[in-house]
Amino acid sequence: MPRADRLLVARGLAASRTAARRAIEAGRLFFFRGGERLPVRQPAQELPETAELELLPDAAERYVSRGGLKLAGALAHTGLAVGGCICLDVGQSTGGFTDCLLQAGAARVLGVEVGHGQLHPRLRADGRVVCLEGINARALTPTALGEHFPRPGFDLIVADASFISLTLLLPNFPALLKPGGQVLALVKPQFEVGPQNLGKGGIVRDPRLYAGVEVRIRAAAQAAGLAVRDFFDSPLLGGDGNREFFIWAAKAGG
Repeated sequence: MPRADRLLVARGLAASRTAARRAIEAGRLFFFRGGERLPVRQPAQELPETAELELLPDAAERYVSRGGLKLAGALAHTGLAVGGCICLDVGQSTGGFTDCLLQAGAARVLGVEVGHGQLHPRLRADGRVVCLEGINARALTPTALGEHFPRPGFDLIVADASFISLTLLLPNFPALLKPGGQVLALVKPQFEVGPQNLGKGGIVRDPRLYAGVEVRIRAAAQAAGLAVRDFFDSPLLGGDGNREFFIWAAKAGG
């Protein structure tokens, strides 16, 4: 079987093996096996000659950050349709998730961010976007959002938070969701396993720890009253090279 990078070039999807390698290492290449959409993780990974391939666009061309590609992959995996939805983006930062939601048809996105001045100017100027800065996600409540809270709640909460465990944020989400509202949150294991389990560059040392991360995140969601629908790999590695995941959960009702 041919290498993935060679197959990309042979199919005319990449101009060179160097370009193919970059696309694969950026997490943009997927193949289908038995109806399942799977990421290609290494340029040298062998694929069937006739494999069905999907190459995502370069994030620099499509979204304001590569976070947009992560969420786009998660939306495709779950089949979630966000057209017309009112969404909350927790940890908005540059706005990759917000950009993805808008391009997928969301009606409005409220973003909360503990920092200041990070949102991309294009999104800051978009009338469908509200950015609330200097807000700690651990203190998120309908009251904290004031006039921006859409009663009876958000259709969808997405989250991409750093330097904090997702287990500390999930308990706040049900009160912010309307009945039947959903959560699609990025799980970053480097902020879940403790600093003693990180190596150089903040990389998780032992892949066996991932199973424990999933157990704890699922348990936190269920304890918060959310029904967990799936826990799956992010289509892209983190910027630091760490493996990342998404949890998909929903509030009862609706």
